[in-house]
Amino acid sequence: MIKIQAESNVPTEYGTFRMIALSENENDWMPHMAIIAEKTDFSKPVNVRFHSECITGEVFHSKKCECGQQLDAAMKYIHENGGVIIYLRQEGRNIGIINKLKAYSLQEKGFDTVEANLKLGLPADDRNFGVAIEILNLLGVKDINLLTNNPEKVKYVEESNIHLNSRIPLQIPANEISRGYLQTKKDYFGHLLDDNDK
Repeated sequence: MIKIQAESNVPTEYGTFRMIALSENENDWMPHMAIIAEKTDFSKPVNVRFHSECITGEVFHSKKCECGQQLDAAMKYIHENGGVIIYLRQEGRNIGIINKLKAYSLQEKGFDTVEANLKLGLPADDRNFGVAIEILNLLGVKDINLLTNNPEKVKYVEESNIHLNSRIPLQIPANEISRGYLQTKKDYFGHLLDDNDK
């Protein structure tokens, strides 16, 4: 069972958040995180973002994806409106940074993001959002507005004991490098992206 291992208030450029580390083992160096805005009202539908780790986009500002920009936008929105970001340690759609860089190398040879993963013998997307549901239950969240473009995340909530009140789009305009990546997300995974943002 996942449980709270540590928590503290952390001031950021977007505001102060309550950051909670959650794992099965207190010695886990890479726990999942719950990032909670100060004015969150848990008696009303809670704005929630399930966000999977992306070191290349979040730390090194890679232009191959929009992950870092999505995290920034989610932090800003949730600080202003209340809510929770569930930060999941599922780097590279849960294939890990080493395999992710191998996939990037294949993309340089013309493969798209899905084709590269499959050529490496890996799933197109190996993430599991069940742990996010488990964390919401641990926090006592029962009714949410989900910030996502991903229908798989919507499905996880709809099949859980948590009520989905609404979906809030979180779209980032494409750049000249990320355009193909976003097109693959729309075509292969069915992400709910507008044509002018694909």
